Formats: sequence, C-alpha cells, structure tokens
Amino acid sequence: MKKHLLISCVCLTFAANAQSNKTKMTETISPPLAAVKPKTLEKHGDVRTDNYYWLNERENPEVIDYLNKENAYYNAMTADQKQFQKDLFEEMKGRIKEDDSSVPYFYNGYYYITRYEKGKDYPIYTRKKGSLEAKEELLFDCNEMAKGHSYFQLGGLNISEDNKWVAFGVDTVSRRQYTIQVKNLVTNEILPFKIENTTGGSTWAGDNNTLFYTRKDPTTLRSDKIYKHKLNGDVNDDVLVYHEKDDTYSTFIYKEKSKKYLVIGSSSTLTTEYRTLDAKKPDGEFVIFQKRTRELEYSISHYGDKWYIVTNKDKATNFKLMTTPEGKTGKENWKDLIPHRKDVLLEDIEIFKNFLVIGERENGLNTIRIRPWDGKGEYYLPFNSETYTAGISTNPDFDTDIVRYSYQSMATPSSVIDFNMKTKEKTVLKEQAVLGGKFDKNNYTEERVWATAADGTKVPISMVYRKGIVKDGKNPLLLYAYGSYGSSMDPYFSSIRLSLLDRGFIYAIAHIRGGEDLGREWYEDGKLLKKKNTFTDFVDCSKYVIDQKYTSEAHLYAEGGSAGGLLMGAIINMAPQLYHGVIAQVPFVDVVTTMLDDSIPLTTGEYDEWGNPNDKEYYDYMKSYSPYDNITAQNYPNMLVTTGLHDSQVQYWEPAKWVAKLRVTKTGNNLLYLDTNMEAGHGGASGRFEALKEVAKEYSFLLDLEGIKK
Repeated sequence: MKKHLLISCVCLTFAANAQSNKTKMTETISPPLAAVKPKTLEKHGDVRTDNYYWLNERENPEVIDYLNKENAYYNAMTADQKQFQKDLFEEMKGRIKEDDSSVPYFYNGYYYITRYEKGKDYPIYTRKKGSLEAKEELLFDCNEMAKGHSYFQLGGLNISEDNKWVAFGVDTVSRRQYTIQVKNLVTNEILPFKIENTTGGSTWAGDNNTLFYTRKDPTTLRSDKIYKHKLNGDVNDDVLVYHEKDDTYSTFIYKEKSKKYLVIGSSSTLTTEYRTLDAKKPDGEFVIFQKRTRELEYSISHYGDKWYIVTNKDKATNFKLMTTPEGKTGKENWKDLIPHRKDVLLEDIEIFKNFLVIGERENGLNTIRIRPWDGKGEYYLPFNSETYTAGISTNPDFDTDIVRYSYQSMATPSSVIDFNMKTKEKTVLKEQAVLGGKFDKNNYTEERVWATAADGTKVPISMVYRKGIVKDGKNPLLLYAYGSYGSSMDPYFSSIRLSLLDRGFIYAIAHIRGGEDLGREWYEDGKLLKKKNTFTDFVDCSKYVIDQKYTSEAHLYAEGGSAGGLLMGAIINMAPQLYHGVIAQVPFVDVVTTMLDDSIPLTTGEYDEWGNPNDKEYYDYMKSYSPYDNITAQNYPNMLVTTGLHDSQVQYWEPAKWVAKLRVTKTGNNLLYLDTNMEAGHGGASGRFEALKEVAKEYSFLLDLEGIKK
C-alpha cells in the first residue's frame, strides 16, 4: 500500500513536466495537414461544406499517404514511449496463462475444447468422443491457418448432427466478410468449394447434407440472403431460400436447440419476424411464425409441442414470456407465462428437459431465475456483490439438470460454474488465472455510486481501484461508456486493466442511457430524438466523480469506441474542460453524412437507432450533436484517435476527417494523434497478443499524460 501511495505522489509531481515536454515536441515536429478540397453538401435547404470529404477515397494514393503521415507523426511524437509500450505489453501478456484451455462442453456425444499453446496467438479447436479421457481430435489449428495473413479470424463453427462434417468461416481482411468451407471430420479433408461474402455462420439441416448460410450485399454488407447448398452440388447452383428486400432489416438462420426446426430470422432495431421449417425436410417451404408488425419484437424457442416467446407484445416494455402451440404461432394465440414487470427486464431464456432458466436484470444487475416446469419451488441464484456480471453460458445439452453460467466482478476474475438445479450444488469449473504472483482481489475496492443527471435521473457508475486511495481530487480516473443500441456495459474483470489500477488509476464505467443497463426504458431514453441524454449523462457522471473528489479535471480521462466514440466526440464539444485526455476508438463521428449515405455498410439498418436524416426533424437533431459538424475553436483535451483501414462498421474516413478538421480548428497545444491500423478493421488486430500491443499504446498515452514512465 505504501508503495502504491508513493507512485501516486510521483505521478502528480511529473505530470506537469510531461505535458510541457510534449508541448515543446509539438512545436518542433509538425503534424500533417490534410489538403482542403471543399465539397458542398445540401439537404432540406441546409448547406454544409466538408473540406475533407475526399478522404473517403479508399484507393486514392493521396489518402493512404495522409494516413501514413499521421501514423508517422504519432510514432515520432511517442518515440520516447516505445520502450514503455513494450514493457506494458510484456506486463499484460505476463498475466495471461498462455497454455490455457476452455472448460469443455458436451454436445451430441462429444466434448468440445478450445485451447491455446504457449507463445501462440490463435486458438486450437479440438473434441473428444464420449469422455475427456478419449483421444483428442484436432478440428482446427488457427495458428497454422493464419500463416501468411496479417489478419485472421475463424468463426461460425457448425457441426452436422452425424458428427461427420464441420462448416466454418474465415476472414483474412477484417471486413467481416467470411468465406465458408466444409471439412470432413472422418478424413480431415477440406472440400474444394468456397462460399464467398458470407456472415461466416451456417446451419446444417437434419439430413446432414444440406447447409444453409447467409450472404451479404457486397456494397452495404447487409446480411440479406439465405441460401442452401448440397454437399455434392456446385456452389453456383446453390438455391436462394429467402431474400430480405427491406434494407432496414438483416436476416440470419439457425437451428432450434430441440433440433426439430430450422429458423430464418429477420430483424431491424425495433421489429422482428421468423420463419420455420422442419429440419428433416430442408427442401420444404419456410412458414412465417408471426408476420412483422412495426415495433413488435419477439424471439422464439421450441420445446415439446410448444413455442416459448420472449416479446414486448401488449406494450411489455421490459419484455415478457409467452407460449403458443406448435401449429398456432400467430400472436392471437400467444398466452402469458411470465407477465411483464415494470422494474425487471427479461433478457433471455434457456430451456432444459426439467427446468426453464430465465436471465433477468433488476436495478441494473443480472439475475438468473430457475423455474421447474411445474412452476413449483422456483428460485434465484444468490449473488452478493453490487458490481458483478453474471450470465447464462454455453448450454447445448437439453437433457441435463446442470446449468452452466459465468460470474465475474471488477475485482473478481471470471468464473465458469456448473449449477445443479435439483440439488442446488455449485461447482466452479474454472476461474480465470492471473499470473505473475502479484494479484490479490482483496487489494482492490469495488463501488457502485449514483450520479444525478441534469433532469434528475440517477445514473449508476461502477468503479474499481486499489485500496488506500484517498479522495483528494488527485487520482487519475478513466471513465468508460458506450450508451447505444441497448447494449449494457456490465461490470467486468480485466487482468489487462491492472496495469492502470496498480499505477494509481481509478477505472469506472458510466451506465448511461442508450444502453439497457436499467431496463428497456433506459435504452428508449437514449436514442433517436432523446440521444443527447447519452451525452449529458456522461458529462454529469464526469462532474460527479470530480465533485466527490475521486479525481479532478486535471486527472480525468474518458474512453469509448464505435458508438462510444461518438460519445467521446460529443462530450469534448460540450464540455472539453472536464477532461485531461480522451481515447476515441473507431469513433462514429460524422453522423449526418454517414446516415445520409445508404451505400455505406449498416446505414439503412440504423434508422431506428439514430433516425432517418431524410426526415428534416431527424436531420436537424443529428446535426445539432454530430461531432464532426460541431467542432469549434476551443481548447480540446489531449486525444488519441484510433481506426482500422478495413473497418466495415465505422469507415476509417470518419476519424480521419474528424482529426483533420480538429487540427486546423482547435486552439491550444494539447496533443492530437490519429493511429490507423493499415491491416485491420473494427475489432483491431487479430490474435490475443497482437491486440495487447494496441492496448499498450492506449495505456502509455494515459500514463504519459500523468507523468508515469514505468
């Protein structure tokens, strides 16, 4: 503890000097300036001039040259941090068990295991027949498959019911366009055909010969077509089974846990629709379960002679569980099983032979509810912490009384637990190992506090820090948030984060509106024409941690990625004085222009999240918060902006344009870096260790601003 306090004091002593040195470097190393090529954009009689629109020309050598110059500037300005970045990388890597393996799960006669070997970046997929003592069968060694590729991702592993075939998808570009192939698990032969431009996922019919898969639109990358392929057929003869023509929807296909039905789903932000087919009759016609009805959301699970439906029908904002007979799937036949509750969000269900398991969320915390099918003696699993995350895990086996779930908190490593629903006995199968011999969860304090937003709403903040920290306003604090798409940012453990905590940082997650942390209304209050609540919530959380003297403006940092990067762009326009530094990862910052371009991947499917700017009301509202459109001549915080050239979710040119405009508009000498991974996409580098190098860059940026050099 004494050592930790000493480190904190040293941080404060050197922070000012570190910033001064960087300012001097800025005066001697000139940042690149993007060429100004004005383009006039007009909509609803409103005219915008975009000086950097040309940066969206991905194949233009001038664009690549500019991105390379930004990278060179970043590398020159941080040259003194390179050794520290390497040290951080080795430190974080040193906490990871390199020769690790997953907890085996049992499915259709086999135990499936994912393992890693020391010194290798990629997973190895194996299985064992009948017993964990059986001989290991190698499915895929991704280390071998990744050779020769700067990026590699294997996904969508899908094994036929006869255990003979495995379909898999490979992405070597990082635009989430996978090529599907099939491997014979008896001969280990990979069949010669390749199916290009897919989601990577696929589903076997019950005949073990028909493979259904989803193709993407080559321009927008929307998942819009379901095909079926016969193993002995030509890919060019594959049959189009379903075409989702509405460009605000995406489609997908899967097989029910009961194995009786194939299911095609179509979904937009607010509406869903499903079609079903007997899995043993793959050449039959899919039948609509319940036709799409605007703002009716539902998901389906089959068991016995019934369907179980999680839905918001009848204005069930937080969702409820309904049932219907197999042959009567229209909503007029649906009956309540678990009614809607105002204060409890029903998130998901898992069906077993003797039990129904329900994942819920109350007061921002996960709960797992166990319900025997006769409805008698139901109960909740006990969780005692107030900053934990728990969730139903991989449970492919139907005929078992064991439910597998995961548990972790901000100071407690992730655990995989088997729970006997009859005897209520709990078995911890694995707890995430933290190597190095220095970690003890008792050295850290977890808190959940509540900030008050400008409109009186209470917003929870989860935080973790080393014991002994004094609330004197001098602690560096990193505040993270996302706040979109109803995605909840639950408190989670990170061994990587220890590199900040052990150097005196407080790490906090702001559970702002736009996520679903406190129920569906929490999401509804942070989207469309209420989107600004997301930004003001974050600002109010920032003011709270300052007012409560966890930190101060001189030591508060903010971080967010993708839609969370939009958040970063908005809050630095609104309240730049609150933050000493900001990390914006793959930030969505040019909202109006992107949402007006329906050729960009994902745009049309986003209208229910952000609004359609072809409608003037949404156009005006978007423009009022779009980070790129609201840059002004003010002193912005020190900033590190990251992106990937092949990003399919947020195109690289958004952060590139944003940085280019900030360079010529902002006042003061605070740092502004753009770091573009020229070989990766939205998720950054592939491989478990390569990704750590990107984290090391981010952490060294923060620590350098605090004057922490080691």
